[in-house]
Formats: sequence, C-alpha cells, structure tokens
Amino acid sequence: MSDAPVLFTVADGIARVTLNRPDAGNAVDLAMARALVDVAIRCQTDSAIRCVVLTGAGRLFCAGGDVSLFQSAGDHVDALLSELAGTLHMALARFARMAKPLLVLVNGPAAGAGLSLAISGDVVLCARSAHFTAAYGGLGLTPDGGMSWLLPRLVGLRKAQEIILTNRRIKAPEAEAIGMVTRLVEDGQLASEGDAVAATLANAATGAIGAARALLRQSFESGFETQLDNEVQAISNAGASAECREGLAAYFGKRPANFRH
Repeated sequence: MSDAPVLFTVADGIARVTLNRPDAGNAVDLAMARALVDVAIRCQTDSAIRCVVLTGAGRLFCAGGDVSLFQSAGDHVDALLSELAGTLHMALARFARMAKPLLVLVNGPAAGAGLSLAISGDVVLCARSAHFTAAYGGLGLTPDGGMSWLLPRLVGLRKAQEIILTNRRIKAPEAEAIGMVTRLVEDGQLASEGDAVAATLANAATGAIGAARALLRQSFESGFETQLDNEVQAISNAGASAECREGLAAYFGKRPANFRH
C-alpha cells in the first residue's frame, strides 16, 4: 500500500478517498489535511466523478488530530491548530458544496475531527465495531471539523451537548439509534454494502442529488417561504435538464432510467 497520507482512486464514476495513516490511527496531520484539500477539489470539479466514498485504512476510521504534533509545537499550539483546522476545513467545505453525494464508511473508532469526518456524509454506513468520542475536552480544546454545526442538526442540541461536553463514548448501535449515522452494518459486510450503495448513488441523477444537497444545507438557514422559493428555483432548473428528460422517458417507457448518458 502507498505511504501517501490519503489514497485516491476513481473508477466507474466512483471516487474512493481513504485516510491512510493506519499506524497512527489515521490521525490528521498537515500532510493529510493538505492532501484532503487536493482530493476535495478534484472531487468537486471532475465531472466524471458521480459519487465520493470516504473511509479509513486499518482498524480505526480516524483518531482525530495528530496529538503528537500538538506536543511538538510547544508554546505555538495555537498557530499549529489554526493551520491544521483551517486546512482541513477547506477540504470539508468543498466536500459539502460539491454537486455529488458523499458516502462515508466508518470502518472503526472515530474521535475528535474523525467524528466530524464520520458524520459529514449524506449517507453514513457504520461498522458494528465502531464507536465515537468527541475527545476535545480531555485536551482542553474545542470542536472542529464542523462538529458543532453538524452534530446538533443530526441528534438535537441536548444530545450534542452531552456528547461534546462529557466526552461519553457512543457505540455504533446508539449512534444509529440517535441519528449520528444512517445505518449499522456488520464489520464483514461494510465493504460490500458500501460498494452497493456507492453504485446506486453513482447511477442516480447526480445533478438532482447535488441540488437536493444544497437545498438541505440551506434549509437550516432559511425561513419557510424563502425555502419554498429555493425549491421552486431548484425544481424548475431540474425540469430543464437532460436528467429530467431521461427520467420522464424512462418512466413512461416503463424501463430503468440511464442517468449516466
């Protein structure tokens, strides 16, 4: 396996992004954060990519920020964290804005920024052996990676307060029950189930999915009538697309739609 901090492949419209520091629990250092920015830009701009899959190599999904870096920074931890979190956030913003779905396969434990990455997907499949910990409080730090925005929207403010402020470990069954992840999968089935979901997403109407992602993101910041206007604009734009023409032709022709061509 390559020693690159992030592995990236594209095949059949599916981009696979693998955090690749297994000996360090896939902890995020500056090299990994910068590599994620490069990958996110490619995913956002490459029209051949129809679905993005994010997972981790080895036993852990991601242990969060690389704490050994914090120690080596001495009295300049603030500057290090500003660069590290700021770089990671550049990648996360691009993954959030791209007009294609993000599937996250949580193959093992996730902590800190790793928890943020784990819950950032549109669809999140979680191995039964995985568990989640906010972890920041134990280091005297505050959340990054979008956790303070994502987690309350997924599980509600009261649960998010407990998870972040007490550092209580959330095991996979509970994560599924409270809505942190989409679905729990047995460890040995995570890869095959991930392949099946990725193929479904890659074969779907990617343009419509991208617009739906944007609508969902806007919904927490818009009033009801503003969101109604946003929906009118989005659905009218979709109605003018080749995807809609194909979808209607397939519906009335009683055949599966082919949104790839």
